Amino acid sequence: MKEITETMLASLREHVMRALSPRRAHHTLAVEEMTARLCALFCPAYVPQMRAAALLHDLTKEKSPAEQEALCVSLGLPVSASDQCSPKLFHARTAAALIPVEFPDFDDPVIVSAVRWHTTGHGGMTLTEKLLYLADYIDESRTFENCVLLRRYFFGAYPDRLSEEERLELLRRTLLMSYDMTIKDLMAEGKPIAADTVAARNELIPKLSK
Repeated sequence: MKEITETMLASLREHVMRALSPRRAHHTLAVEEMTARLCALFCPAYVPQMRAAALLHDLTKEKSPAEQEALCVSLGLPVSASDQCSPKLFHARTAAALIPVEFPDFDDPVIVSAVRWHTTGHGGMTLTEKLLYLADYIDESRTFENCVLLRRYFFGAYPDRLSEEERLELLRRTLLMSYDMTIKDLMAEGKPIAADTVAARNELIPKLSK
């Protein structure tokens, strides 16, 4: 695990803020704050890495689908027909792939994987991947009804007062709710659902004892 200092984070934050629109910058800072808050509950040792991941997670979000595809080509990332049907998902892949190229000081597997999977999730998610995914969903800049409801659900359970086991169970339930909300919305809009999202969701369903 690479050492990430406050000086490094400050420099990264300044760079990212210059690269993003005011609206996207506001969201990114809110995700950084929420990620640090969640990490303090679940894995305090990873707060610096995850703050960096939050700052980098939407680095390419404002590029057009054509720009995203061109970036995929330049970075050697395959583009399938399924990818082209869901252009909003490109940015997680391209941002993660750019980290070793443009931000080698932050080329840490924890950071890169959290950025890579923050939008769809996937089967076998690590704790840090889950936390950035959730932070991006419930950060304070989010005013959509589902985001507000999920934020209230999680923090309304007072996670800081729970045991580690209870806190992880709360995280499982919250993530499952988030995937169900996302899938329901995508279905209502007639949009494709990423197979990785389905896998992430199904993995959270409790196994029935035989």
